[in-house]
Amino acid sequence: MASVFLPFTSVHLQCQVIVRPIRASVSGKPSVSEPPVTTLSEKLPLKKIPGNYGIPFVGPIKDRLDYFYNQGRDEFFKSKIQKYQSTVFRTNMPPGPFISPDPKVIALLDGKSFPVLFDVSKIEKKDVFTGTYMPSTDLTGGYRILSYLDPSEPKHAKLKQLIFFLLKSSAKRVIPEFEACYTELYDSLDKELAEKGKSSFQTVNDQAGFNFLCRAFFGSNPPDTKLGDDGPSLISKWVLFQLGPVLSLGLPTYVEELVIRTFPLPPFLVKKDYRRLYDFFYHSSGFVQDEAEKLGISREEVCHNLLFATCFNTFGGMKIFFPNMLKWISRAGVKLHTDLAQEIRSAIRSNGGKLTMAAMEQMPLMTSVVYEGLRIEPPVPSQYGRAKKDLLIESHDAVYQVKAGEMLYGYQPFATKDPKIFENPEEFVPDRFMGDDGGRLLKHVLWSNGPETEDPTTANKQCAGKDFVVLVSRLFVVELFRRYDSFEIEVGKSPLGAAVTVTSLKRASF
Repeated sequence: MASVFLPFTSVHLQCQVIVRPIRASVSGKPSVSEPPVTTLSEKLPLKKIPGNYGIPFVGPIKDRLDYFYNQGRDEFFKSKIQKYQSTVFRTNMPPGPFISPDPKVIALLDGKSFPVLFDVSKIEKKDVFTGTYMPSTDLTGGYRILSYLDPSEPKHAKLKQLIFFLLKSSAKRVIPEFEACYTELYDSLDKELAEKGKSSFQTVNDQAGFNFLCRAFFGSNPPDTKLGDDGPSLISKWVLFQLGPVLSLGLPTYVEELVIRTFPLPPFLVKKDYRRLYDFFYHSSGFVQDEAEKLGISREEVCHNLLFATCFNTFGGMKIFFPNMLKWISRAGVKLHTDLAQEIRSAIRSNGGKLTMAAMEQMPLMTSVVYEGLRIEPPVPSQYGRAKKDLLIESHDAVYQVKAGEMLYGYQPFATKDPKIFENPEEFVPDRFMGDDGGRLLKHVLWSNGPETEDPTTANKQCAGKDFVVLVSRLFVVELFRRYDSFEIEVGKSPLGAAVTVTSLKRASF
């Protein structure tokens, strides 16, 4: 998936985080910054990019089978790094025939070469959101959604500006609605644990996350409408029709290959489901539609974009990242749980017993934990872009020449676990981003389609909701440890993120 959390604006609430300001402002007037400058070292040798694409049709199929079944994603890349003794090489990326017209890419698998994907002066981002293929626009009302637009296209700035406007309009609702929705989530977990001894986190998290986004952004509570509680299940089916070719569903190989990787699933099968979602958003987002008309964007087009931004990008990100955060915090052990509970409760007490932005400014460990979760397992693992011109790309070991028109692919977990940048990169280190030294590492946290130290603008492709995502992720950890001293879980596999089952919740004792 190219970028789950893409189109949501930075909610500038003027809050200072551990090492740098998390500006979740409501300004709605994003600054325009210059594209990052790439400087090449004179000491590194110029080398030919190693690797090949194999025999037409056969090569892409072999790589696809290795990627999904014979090796698995991480081993697929590790084996090629070992084979070519290079973190930059040529390979094919799924899905390949017959869905992808051209599966050839140049892989960038280190923290030095990866950031070129953010430089829109050199890299075109048109129709590469999902990689080497693009789902039918029949799945999005016939429109190319913001995520698929290059910043050079006229509608990109207008549509992204509308997402900034959405967050400006809803910023005051974010904290109270999160508290309300996730209190309901934990009530549900407590009840099911008492009755059955365990509880699936996925089901309640999906419902709480979707309700929160709709209540915070649009002031509309889905259960009170015709949509009811069906939103998450409708979204899951709709997303499958878009991402199916690059997901592993755990089905037998021949079934997955035949059903989701050979030909696109026909959009008409989810047309009615999508219409139910569209009707809900159309009736809930009138104030954004009014603003869109002022910019020359039709009410229909902005509604399809709002649906995609809420359901695919933001809800999809919460669906992946929150269970992953539980997994890593659980594995870190009881000492971290106790430290987080003490820090969070002390900060809230010192701010009159209320959760405010000021209180969260006093929680550096909690914020570092969130950044470490985004580093070690970014919710958006893959990034794509096409070279606009001939380029020289530098890794730690060499310089490589890329021709105009070639597709570049970055696997982000290898960039954010680069041992030449991070110490103990495979370990979850809760306090990694605390203090001055931690602050200097933030530029290497790249989950948002850009460095954590930079900001989204209408002129770039950085996740418009970068600071919003960090904010709600912090709120998730805060609400967990306001209520509980510690917890235990079981972790299984899921097509998106981790499948988490909660087996124990120890209520707050201090």
